[in-house]
Amino acid sequence: MNLSITKLGKAYRRDFWGLKDFSLDFDCGVLGLLGPNGAGKSTLMRILATVTRPTEGSANWNGFDVVKSPNKIRAILGYLPQDFGIYPNLNSVEFLTYLAAARGMVGEPARKRINQLLEVVNLADARKRRLGSLSGGMRQRVGIAQALLNDPRLLIVDEPTAGLDPEERIRFRNLLSELAGDRIVILSSHIVSDLEAVATSIAIMNKGRLIVHAMPEELLRSVEGKVWEVIVASSELPGLKGSHVVGSTTRTSEGVKARIVGKQPTNSDSRAATPTLEDAYLFLLAGNQNDQ
Repeated sequence: MNLSITKLGKAYRRDFWGLKDFSLDFDCGVLGLLGPNGAGKSTLMRILATVTRPTEGSANWNGFDVVKSPNKIRAILGYLPQDFGIYPNLNSVEFLTYLAAARGMVGEPARKRINQLLEVVNLADARKRRLGSLSGGMRQRVGIAQALLNDPRLLIVDEPTAGLDPEERIRFRNLLSELAGDRIVILSSHIVSDLEAVATSIAIMNKGRLIVHAMPEELLRSVEGKVWEVIVASSELPGLKGSHVVGSTTRTSEGVKARIVGKQPTNSDSRAATPTLEDAYLFLLAGNQNDQ
């Protein structure tokens, strides 16, 4: 099982590319997409989900061209877009039954699959409630269930944990880990810890281009010796953020403890810290922006 992307690009205007010169090869597992708003993550996912046609380049799934053979891809595809629409007057069972029928799933096999998925996403007790009455997190879980209806070989999920509480996020991360053994899962998230927990490899993107594609361990090694902690007064924090890449901050009785990502410590009081994936992301993103 292989996904091969070669010089993929999407131009929205003559002078604006949402995605440009994107190349990547990936086998079974979870591919995490990480990047700021406007990085091109959703554009890439829409192309792979056959929703948007690329301007240039190609994407191949097991030898089939995603653009030239969309129906072959759709047969093995599960897709949860960032903006997932619902029919508010239907309940979860009715909605999933309708979508299952659209995919050729009817009768007892469809009923069994829907019941199984409602258990998986922890919605069995709310199965008869109208979708319009559900919370945002619950509707998101319905979206996750519909993406899994056909037991897809290629699962694409864009910001799937948005609106989920911590317990639901952990449940979903565990589900993705279980699914990834014999399929390709592409997961986009702004929550670095979600990707850190499940991703086999991570692609960091910025301004429509791929910065780096590597395993989490490789990304962590790239910032060894480049992460520092320093305590500053609250009044000094804005200046520190203006001159350094600052990650997380914590208030203490002595002042603000800030994580600094850079090749050199801020001052003699800085202490080396153990890198996290968020540190690696900030370091690589800052380096890419400086190169623009």
